[in-house]
Amino acid sequence: MEKISAVIAAAGLGTRLKNYKGNTSTKVLIDINNQSMISLQIQQLSNWGIKKFVVITNPAFDELIRNDLKNSHPNKDIKYTIQDKPLGIAHALKQAKNCVEKKSKILFILGDNFFGENPILNINLYDNFDTVLFLKPVSNPSEFGVANIVNEEIKIIEEKPEKPKSNLAVLGLYLYSYNCFELIDRLEFSARGELEITDLNNLYIKSKNVSFKTLNDWWIDAGTEDRIEELKKLI
Repeated sequence: MEKISAVIAAAGLGTRLKNYKGNTSTKVLIDINNQSMISLQIQQLSNWGIKKFVVITNPAFDELIRNDLKNSHPNKDIKYTIQDKPLGIAHALKQAKNCVEKKSKILFILGDNFFGENPILNINLYDNFDTVLFLKPVSNPSEFGVANIVNEEIKIIEEKPEKPKSNLAVLGLYLYSYNCFELIDRLEFSARGELEITDLNNLYIKSKNVSFKTLNDWWIDAGTEDRIEELKKLI
């Protein structure tokens, strides 16, 4: 897949996992069955057919992440960029602008999200779309961004709503066109001082050029100790 670049958000510190089994650095360097989480992420994306990668790191652990991937994936096409300040997921994506070829598609993935199936299987990258969002029914939708769907169209995504209108969580995987960078420049910082990925997706929804795919196999957001242990069993 030469017309697509995978952009991996790996700048978060993962403070909840700071002392997980001796971990003293960033979450994406936690050992998952004898390889780091970020190395496992590159492997997952490679299995989906991706050949070009951009890893977004933070200043504190940039060198460690680079060295880890240099050792685990020495022959892969991996570029790096740094998010200097934790200003949100959409802000992290913005840092990859100069690392991605214009006119290419961008598969943006959170570094701790893993899947039991290939989500982009059977998606035609040459279709005229701006974005594909990936959804999954969950039992606790109020903990996620939730897609409100009417007549097979996403009307809006509500972030962690108290009364969700559906049980369809928006997963940490997004297939964008290159124009995502223009839209990020139109975003305003949220009340918590971040450029929110939900706000970016809602801009796309307003453009009426969004499709979605509902996944059926397992999905794990490996942000807690329990979920990491579950991931180790599933892979």
